[in-house]
Amino acid sequence: MSQNVSNTNKVDRLLAEQRDYIAKRESGYRERALKMYPWVCGRCAREFTRINLRELTVHHVDHDHDNNPADGSNWELLCVYCHDEEHSKFEDFVRYGGSSEKRREVATHNPFAGLKDALQKKNE
Repeated sequence: MSQNVSNTNKVDRLLAEQRDYIAKRESGYRERALKMYPWVCGRCAREFTRINLRELTVHHVDHDHDNNPADGSNWELLCVYCHDEEHSKFEDFVRYGGSSEKRREVATHNPFAGLKDALQKKNE
């Protein structure tokens, strides 16, 4: 029983440390980005006020959260919905590739190729 309590305390402590780390990291670049850029989503153009500002996130263009240049060139403000979509696109890119070397072949099958002839035969 004491082993479970010990493990639970360790997990709780690690989670608290992780939350603190993320909060400290975000407070720096988030505050700077909010001072630097207008409170508008860079994708859908939704405007934000102090009331709903928590729904506006800082997206790292290169997906590296430790790359925070002072000029803000690696940041863009996105609403939570567009931010999720941007990360989904990136995950798909990583999972399925996206380099020009791995382009898919253009579809050549035409499902309606014989449709005109089939309709003419039916109407005769």
